[in-house]
This record gives sequence, C-alpha cells and structure tokens, in this order.
Amino acid sequence: MSRKSPVIIDLKFIPEEVTAALQTAFADRETINLADPEHAGRDLTGIDYAVLWKPTRDLFSRAPDLKVLFSGGAGVDHVLTLPGLPDVPLVRFIDRSLTTRMSEWVVMHCLLHLRQHATYEAQAARREWRDLSQPEAADITVGVMGLGVLGQDAVTKLRVMGFNVIGWSRSGKTVAGIETFGGGEMDDFLARTDMLVGLLPLTAETRGLYNLALFRKLKRNGPLGGPVFLNAGRGGSQVETDILTALQDGTLKAASLDVFETEPLAADSPFWTLPNVYVTPHVAASSDVKALFAHVERQIARHEAGEPLEALVDRKAGY
Repeated sequence: MSRKSPVIIDLKFIPEEVTAALQTAFADRETINLADPEHAGRDLTGIDYAVLWKPTRDLFSRAPDLKVLFSGGAGVDHVLTLPGLPDVPLVRFIDRSLTTRMSEWVVMHCLLHLRQHATYEAQAARREWRDLSQPEAADITVGVMGLGVLGQDAVTKLRVMGFNVIGWSRSGKTVAGIETFGGGEMDDFLARTDMLVGLLPLTAETRGLYNLALFRKLKRNGPLGGPVFLNAGRGGSQVETDILTALQDGTLKAASLDVFETEPLAADSPFWTLPNVYVTPHVAASSDVKALFAHVERQIARHEAGEPLEALVDRKAGY
C-alpha cells in the first residue's frame, strides 16, 4: 500500500480548538500543525495537501510539492495573495455551521442598530432611564450585497425577523421572495437601502468598493435617521478613511465592522472608541474546526478517488 501524504495545517485559529479537532481528524495520515513548535523548520517537501487560514508567507517555498490547497474559510484572498502561489486547485470551506454563524452575526447587528442598542448602553452607563422612539423591522430596508451561499441564508433569516430585504450581486441572481438587482443597477439598489450589509468576496472589482461616494448614494430619509453600514465580507473591500469621514459628517449613522483593511486592527484605530460603531475581530463566520477537517477529509478522498473536488475556487473570479 502506498504511503498517504501528510496534511499541513497552517491555521490562525484558536490554537486549542485546532489541537482538539486534530485528535479525531485525519486518522489515516499524519498531520503537521505548524503552530506546534516541534514542526519549526521541518522539511515540507513531498507533501500534497495544506489547510490554510492566513498562512505563513514562506509556506509555498517550504512546501513546493502541494497538489491541493484548502482554505479554512469561505474567503480565499488570504491564499491568493501569497508569494509563490502554486498553480493547483484551491478549495474553499462551505458548511452549514459557517453559513449559520454568518447569518447570526448579520441578524444580530441589524437588530442592534434597529433597537438603538448603543444608545441604550450609553444611557445605562449614565444610569439614565429614557425611552427612545422605536421603528420596527418592517420599516427598514436591508440591502445585502453578495448573494452567494452566505448572502442567501442571511436574506432568508432577515426576512424571518420581519425586515424588508433587497439584494445586489454582480451577476443579478434571482432569489425567491426578494427583489434583486444586477451589476448595473447598483445605484437603484443603494437608494432603497437603510442598512447596507457587505458579504462580497474580495476581487479586483470589489476592492475599495465601500467608499464615500457609495455611502452617499444610500437612502437618506429612513426611520433610523441615516443609513447604517455592516461589513462581514472582506476588509479590502472598504476604504476605512471614508468610513470614518462618513460617520463623522453624518453620511452614515452607524456601522458594524467585522473585517478591516489590516488585521489585527491597530490598537490606536479610532474605530475602537467611536460610540456608533460595533467592532468584532473577524469572527462573524468563524469556522467550526471539526467541520472544516471533515470537509477536507471528504475532498481528499474525492481527489484520491479521481472524483472532482467540490467548492473549487475560480482563480480568475477570485471566489
């Protein structure tokens, strides 16, 4: 029987979760967890597979024989931008748990802004008991940009909460139960939107898309007193100086940001302390590590059986 290739694990996840998940994963082959000091400087030649999330920048020079790459999440720009990227299949992670977590984050933050929770938190800190005028979800139009697996699930759950939901995608997808807009209809989509939810992948077309010019096209006369921006897609799709300007001059009423141009977010970033901004550390759709490894095991089995890989990334499209 031929020797089965080991699997390189290079994941910037919670280390204890990765270690625990590896106890029961890949039972038929060796795993090389690069977070483990015992593998520092190890020879990685002759290895076929790597599971990656924000991997070390010299990985591909250390592991020149990789046959398939597996992203630890739905996003893949963290792999596509690495030096020495080999011309091999790249598989992204699509899973019920990841999709559900993203929708939870989107729904939670839409509700936080709807119910003016930041203002109530500030009042509570001052021991101030004062009611605020409350719109309901049906009064708010949430515009979701990006109608892939994550976007469509978020749309479904936002509608369950009673929000009016519309969607935009470059290709103009049809999604049951909501009005959708295609690439050339973005201005019409934005003019209808009270809360803008960004779930787009990072591509050449989406880099820097969320800028001041775009924010100024959002609906101005909604019941929240101004539009709200939520981004749980990719940090490179937003221009953070423009977000700050928009928040300060009233173009945006508030924001929820899970992703940033540079991560981790710098300790001196003004986003940490702005009263109308919620910051989370790129955790909106944190991968379930056990589910990720089960997904990778299935794909390796397909690959070694000569079957096509699932969730294969189109390098040209960027997702």
